[in-house]
Amino acid sequence: MTLRALFAGLVLSLMALPLMAAESDQRPEQMIRDSIKDLMTQIEGRETYFADNIDELKAIVDDSLEEVADFRYIAASVMGRYFGNATPQQRSRFVDTFRKTLIDTYTKGLVTFDYREIRVLDNQQASRYEDQASVAMEVVANDGSVYPVSYSLRLDNGQWKVVNVIVNGINLGLTFRNQFDQAMREHNRDYDAVIDGWAPELDVEELEQGGRA
Repeated sequence: MTLRALFAGLVLSLMALPLMAAESDQRPEQMIRDSIKDLMTQIEGRETYFADNIDELKAIVDDSLEEVADFRYIAASVMGRYFGNATPQQRSRFVDTFRKTLIDTYTKGLVTFDYREIRVLDNQQASRYEDQASVAMEVVANDGSVYPVSYSLRLDNGQWKVVNVIVNGINLGLTFRNQFDQAMREHNRDYDAVIDGWAPELDVEELEQGGRA
C-alpha cells in the first residue's frame, strides 16, 4: 500500500461527513460508518474521470472538509509552542497553507486508492469526556495487510469535528508538530520562511511498519 493510499483511506470517511447529521446525540462511529457507505457509492467507478478532472475533485474535498475538520485547532496544535508568539496574520496564513497541503495530498490519493475493505470497528473505546471521542477503523489492502486508523474528534457547537488522526500507530498531528519545530529551528524561528516552505512529509515505510501513537 502506498502513502497516497493511506492518505486516501483517511479522507474517505472525512469527505462525506457533512452529508450526514452531525448533531451531538449521534454517535461519532455511526456517523463515520454511514458516511463511508455513502461515499463509496459516489466515488466507485469514477476514478478515471476524477484523475482527468483533479481540480473538480479537489474542490469537492475542500468543500467537504470545511464542516468536518477543525483546521484552526489542528494548525494551532501543529505550531505547538510557537503558536503564542505568532502574529494573527501568521496563524491564519499557516491554517490556509496547512489546509491546502492536506487537500492536495488527499485529492491525489483518492484517484489511486487500491483497497479491499474499509471498516469501522464495532467495539469502540468509551471516552472519558463528553466533548471528546475517538473512532477506530481499519483499512484492508488488497494484499490482506490491515492498517488501523483512529480519529480523534471534539464536540464544537453541537458538531463533531476531527482534530487528529493516528495511522498504524503513527500520530500524524505529533509528526507534523515535530516537523514544524524542526523547520523553526532550521530557519532561526523565521515564521514566514517556515510557512512559505511548509511541505509536511511522512515516511512510507514508517507508516507501513507502524509506530507508537
